Amino acid sequence: MLQVADAGGLARAARPVRWLALLPALLVLAALGVVLAASNARLALLLMLGALCGLTLYHAAFGFSAAYRRLLFARDVAMVQAQVLMLALATVLFAPVLAAGFAFGVPVTGANAPFGWQVAIGAFLFGAGMQLGGGCASGTLYALGGSSVRMLATLAAFCAGGFAASLHMDVWQRLPDVGEIVLGDLLGWPGAVALQLAVLGILYVLLRVIARPAQSVSRNPVSIPGRAFTGPWPLLAGAVLLAGLNLAVLLVSGHPWSITWGFTLWAAKSAVALGWNASGSQFWQSGFQQHALHAPVLADGTSVMDIGIVLGAMVAAALAGRFAPVPRVPLRPLAAAVIGGLLMGYGARLAYGCNIGAFFSGVASTSLHGWLWIAAALPGNWIGARLRPAFGLSL
Repeated sequence: MLQVADAGGLARAARPVRWLALLPALLVLAALGVVLAASNARLALLLMLGALCGLTLYHAAFGFSAAYRRLLFARDVAMVQAQVLMLALATVLFAPVLAAGFAFGVPVTGANAPFGWQVAIGAFLFGAGMQLGGGCASGTLYALGGSSVRMLATLAAFCAGGFAASLHMDVWQRLPDVGEIVLGDLLGWPGAVALQLAVLGILYVLLRVIARPAQSVSRNPVSIPGRAFTGPWPLLAGAVLLAGLNLAVLLVSGHPWSITWGFTLWAAKSAVALGWNASGSQFWQSGFQQHALHAPVLADGTSVMDIGIVLGAMVAAALAGRFAPVPRVPLRPLAAAVIGGLLMGYGARLAYGCNIGAFFSGVASTSLHGWLWIAAALPGNWIGARLRPAFGLSL
């Protein structure tokens, strides 16, 4: 009987290294790194940062969809507490860089977006989709790299959904919003950091209050002796590493970690190859989008990082001895993957990002749209989770 699981998981027993997956993944990473370094060292660095993100996500089983489902239905708060700690650390790390506005002579900017209905609707759709698709944006990539065949369907639908939303953006952007609200600009960075850390501290304590016994991030081990390469890693290690990696992305690229723009771009490039004319789309006539559409995929930093995440997760899965694709996926879980992917793609484009680009990077940048994202995504998660049994997925 096939078991369909989310990105995110349990402690893993030691297994032999899967060399037939490890060596190709390392060779592709090395080859891409050499090619990118020859033209743009920054892109080569982003590839490696993506690979490290994929490795960390896989070994720490740092998921979002399973985390919210466990919170909502089992009062298991461990994974969400880890997210709170990650956000707190990233807030502290981001603040001096964003306050300066420059890093190594290059301008930097936070993940800021308008606070309004478009973000709320998009996050709600994304939340429902992540439960049906079996993973969020980062989860889709690292589960795919970890050999989940079902995630191929989720990713393909994710790309299609993002592209569809891009064609409707002129309509959605007519919805009311109050513009960008960035606490760092509004209160000054020391005050913004203090306020946000206080809020995150309160949330952490509230999670401990509602948790069932032994369901706290503090129960996880704090060291990884002998497991650095094979995993699993503690949630706390994943939280710290991901916060640091997001800072590194900010320093290298000038903006925080994002994922879903790459998916939308891939679908648009595929549409152009099939004869679609971008001149009829207002969204694709903007300068950045138009340039990305005509440039090679490997010239786009988000796409390069996404590729790196898949390869890094593949390395991690091979080292853990768990890279074992199962080609057959039952029809109902496959349908859920497609529906979930479409919802996530469409929602992420509306919400200016996903659980990484809008929530993680947005909150770390002290942009209030990141808080709006999670407030709207949680009800979507509840609805999506309630629909899972209809598709043969466990609640």
